[in-house]
Amino acid sequence: MINGILEMNNLRRIDLYLLVILHTLLEEKHISRAALRLHRSQPAVSHSLAHLRQLFDDPLLIRRAGKLELTARANELMPSLTEALGQLGTLLDPAEFDPAHEQRSFRLVMSDYGAQVLLPGLVRFLRAAAPGVELIVSQASREAMLTDLYDGETDMALGVFPGNHSDQLRTHTLFVEDFACLADSSTLPVSGMLDLDGWLARPHVLVAMRSGSDNEIDLALNREGLKRRIAIVLPHWGVASELIAGSDLILTVARRTLLAVATNARVSIFEPPLAINPFAFQLVWHQRREGDPAHRWLRETIMHVANNSGC
Repeated sequence: MINGILEMNNLRRIDLYLLVILHTLLEEKHISRAALRLHRSQPAVSHSLAHLRQLFDDPLLIRRAGKLELTARANELMPSLTEALGQLGTLLDPAEFDPAHEQRSFRLVMSDYGAQVLLPGLVRFLRAAAPGVELIVSQASREAMLTDLYDGETDMALGVFPGNHSDQLRTHTLFVEDFACLADSSTLPVSGMLDLDGWLARPHVLVAMRSGSDNEIDLALNREGLKRRIAIVLPHWGVASELIAGSDLILTVARRTLLAVATNARVSIFEPPLAINPFAFQLVWHQRREGDPAHRWLRETIMHVANNSGC
């Protein structure tokens, strides 16, 4: 409730828009990003923060290790502030985000796989329906993606996130992906595929942020007490299929990444000779973004693109 944030006497001397600025600052923990969301200049937001510090008699945001962090008082304020602004929003019935006319920047973090599979369709949709929307896309490990969501460094993460998440994170499965193999057509038997012994006898390309056996393919091999020989480790999905023609290499990857080479007669796509668990490709965001109309619009847009672009 609003009177849980400030006493009524204090409300008489505060512009309620300052509470919007405070909420944005506490969400972003970054003055420049807050200014961008609020469509205000950075000096204006800094001035508002100084005024808020006086009103609350607390620094609210303090710098540690090069980043702004919430004070204990700010952490106490956040739930009540979110509830109060939500109630005000319902009372005033604000207009929904208008993608055709409004400007907004979103920070997405995703793997090279996610960018290859989803980003082309998403960008085409945005350029037609929301020309004022800017995407800032970065890449990180799974752990770093989730950390960025907690810290407010990114708006949404798209990727594979096995295991349980904090209650603060919201997830939506965009699609379930399985695996396929790729090899030079001239190196395959007439059947166009390899049995397990033939597959294990060949050198393999591993696509991973780092080498190791924590990927779905090697986990499947470990369950059978088997191991493949990795000849090349790559951090990028896009170039991996280009290495196969004219070589004895085997590539086993998410099936959707092979769509671009499906009509190339020099290479052949075939089923893996062992059972590999499929994986869920998910959209993840922090609960603090739930009530943001623009954020909700982009989430729904990503879901629409995933459902209608063959993902």
